[in-house]
Amino acid sequence: MKSVKSRITAALPIGSKIPTCDNSGAKIIELVSVEGFKGVKRRKPSARIGDLVRASVKKGKPEMMKQLVYAVIVRQKKEYKRPDGTRISFEDNAAVVLKDEKGSPKGTIFKGPIAKEACERWPSVSKTASIII
Repeated sequence: MKSVKSRITAALPIGSKIPTCDNSGAKIIELVSVEGFKGVKRRKPSARIGDLVRASVKKGKPEMMKQLVYAVIVRQKKEYKRPDGTRISFEDNAAVVLKDEKGSPKGTIFKGPIAKEACERWPSVSKTASIII
């Protein structure tokens, strides 16, 4: 897992429900924790694009329900600034469910665009992505 060059605003706090954009079987996941988060006392941990998170499946196939899965955030509504000065924001929040913490995605098809920062950090996600912005 590489570092992200741009300074992305952490926009998805713990407990937020996010739709998935793949065909893994999970439809909506709820963030449980952000891996590698170092914060301030009493501040809620928040995730941003490219972050590895632990999530609970809230809606989806019956065999996926109530499971703890690893996921990567690939889109967020809150705009952020790239090093070249452009500002990026997406229409919705979205995540990709992973098989393990190494980064291999569980699904084979991703719907919608995926942020360039997430693809740089997770090469196996970028292999499956059709649109990278």
